Amino acid sequence: MFKRVLIANRGEIAIRVARAAASLGVDSVAIFTRADAMSLHTKLAGASREIGGDAVRGYLDIEAVIDAAKASGCDCVHPGYGFLSENTLFAERCEAEGLRFIGPSPASLKLFGDKVEARAFAEAQGIPVIPGAPKLASGDEAKAKAKAIGYPVMLKASAGGGGRGMRAVARPEEMDEAFARCQGEAEAAFGDRALFLEKIVPRPRHIEVQVLGDGQGNVVHLFERDCSVQLRNQKVVEVAPAPNLDAGLRQRILADAVKLARAATYENAGTVEFLVNPETGEHFFIECNPRIQVEHTITEQVMGFDLVEAQ
Repeated sequence: MFKRVLIANRGEIAIRVARAAASLGVDSVAIFTRADAMSLHTKLAGASREIGGDAVRGYLDIEAVIDAAKASGCDCVHPGYGFLSENTLFAERCEAEGLRFIGPSPASLKLFGDKVEARAFAEAQGIPVIPGAPKLASGDEAKAKAKAIGYPVMLKASAGGGGRGMRAVARPEEMDEAFARCQGEAEAAFGDRALFLEKIVPRPRHIEVQVLGDGQGNVVHLFERDCSVQLRNQKVVEVAPAPNLDAGLRQRILADAVKLARAATYENAGTVEFLVNPETGEHFFIECNPRIQVEHTITEQVMGFDLVEAQ
């Protein structure tokens, strides 16, 4: 068991990590910027350290976070969600400094951080993906690919997430403007302009599977959550288990989630996401989030299992 964890986050997830650490007999150290000096997570951790930067940028400063961990005598770092949780460089720096990154390996972060590569990886495992086209060089190329696939299509940022960098395109004449806007959003949000497209699945169900892996090829799932109720491609309501889901379809989705994680020699907690065509019963892999999710508490309530302790 680790002896002291640096909590590289704030708010609800930082509180959860502090409580999970305490329940396991692990010391915890919270970091905070000046704006968060009185925040609850600083009171619940065993100790706390101020780091520089404003309310947001301080938590994104890799070297400041690592310096805080080393100065506090920590042997591991829990990144929570958001901020540095999916940052491959941060995971690599932790490894180089002898700090255990409580999350997936840098290789998994890199693979699943690129949605185009993740699609190709899933397809190579025989897992169905939505018909689409890989990274696009221009709006003209996007129009040609969309014509071959059939409208309507969804433009997506390869490095995207959280509903950002996505735009539906119903007709060829909409593509140039949509491509430029989507590319700008992707660069602003993720620092990566790369886009790809997928055919739109009409009125889909969005099903995500909670997985845990040990990095040795052993993977389990903790069943699924239905996150179909969304606003602007962002989840609003989650239900677990997914209601009115055909038993055979549920088993296929769960099996594909485990297959994907096992093929990637996945370690720690992750969420494998699928779209389901309600008319045909087909399911399609769309992405894997290589971290604990905001929505993990839904699974915990249903399963009676502490995912942060498991991490």
